[in-house]
Amino acid sequence: MITTLHILPTLNPEAGGLSQAVSGMVRYASGTDLAHEVLSLDREDAPYLRQFAPDVHAIGRGFTAWNYHPKLLSWLGENLKRYDNVIVHGLWQYQSLAVFQAFKKSRNFHGKLLVMPHGMLDPYFQRAADRKLKAARNLAFWKYVEAKLVNAANALLFTCSTEQELARQPFAPYHPRNEQVVGLGVASPPEDRPDLRAAFLNICPQIGDRPYLLYMGRLDRKKGADLLIRAFLKLKAECLPDHVLVIAGPGLDTAYGRELRQMAGEAADIRFTGMLTGDAKWGALYGSEAFVLPSHQENFGIAVVEAMACKRPVLISDQVNIYREIERHKGGMIARDRPDDIYLMLKEWLSLSEGQKSEFARNANRCYQKHYSETTAGRLMRNVLKQERL
Repeated sequence: MITTLHILPTLNPEAGGLSQAVSGMVRYASGTDLAHEVLSLDREDAPYLRQFAPDVHAIGRGFTAWNYHPKLLSWLGENLKRYDNVIVHGLWQYQSLAVFQAFKKSRNFHGKLLVMPHGMLDPYFQRAADRKLKAARNLAFWKYVEAKLVNAANALLFTCSTEQELARQPFAPYHPRNEQVVGLGVASPPEDRPDLRAAFLNICPQIGDRPYLLYMGRLDRKKGADLLIRAFLKLKAECLPDHVLVIAGPGLDTAYGRELRQMAGEAADIRFTGMLTGDAKWGALYGSEAFVLPSHQENFGIAVVEAMACKRPVLISDQVNIYREIERHKGGMIARDRPDDIYLMLKEWLSLSEGQKSEFARNANRCYQKHYSETTAGRLMRNVLKQERL
């Protein structure tokens, strides 16, 4: 039996796509000869861990934004030898230093050390105007911690080729021993049923039978929801057809969330729902006319792929790293992450006939089936985990 340990800060789904990506990987890269365990800095009684028990080692929450935990290094020192593969998910946290130190000290670990950055080597994070202090911090961390881990690992694993290309730009020395694009699989959604839409309408009854565009994701400035709201309000002022804009995701009470709500003002056709889960989430996706994500940086976009799995076209920026595949399959529309470009993309979408929109929907699902199903990603990841050397 080949056993893989996944290490990440938290499995809390509200923390973003990293937890969802690892959760899916544990499921689709398993097999009769492959087992998985997870090491996370979560409280042992965290309710979202129930679906993983008993294969999660939750050693408690870390301290400070760096997520330092005094038990992490000793836990790794005692247990590293039990695993054939160790995958570090994400960077810029104490886990990088702890894993590297444990790896260097261990004489009994003979498996593969793998690092999956999940977009955290994207040059956006070093160039964004509002991240100057964090960019300087990252340069220091890279020199003393992250470069050592990245260059010592057996391989870096990427979700798509665009992520792989971008990771080579911002830091030096950058000399990974191997690079592998393993994709990211997204589970097939439940079949479309009337009760799914009913669950969504129970949360957002004002929509009724009106068509709507759906944004679903954390309310974070890098995801560009402000561009979407501005474009939508401009179109409304020009007598947009009877559409609603649904903004779904956690973060309503953050500074950015409050800014978005103030921007929307009293517009009755912009609805904020908070985070959607379960039937309500799938009902929102199936019922939407199109999914919209004008992000300034998006490594993969799990929600984008979930929309395509639900046969929904996606209207995204060219900063979503999987945009090339979507563009090639004609599964949606692509625009630059600028206000006028997002406005023009929405305007073009609304001018299409129902037949044209349906063709985009069919193409979106074909794109999902070919590139992002759990079958496709599972095959790639299982191959990496089974190889003795990379």
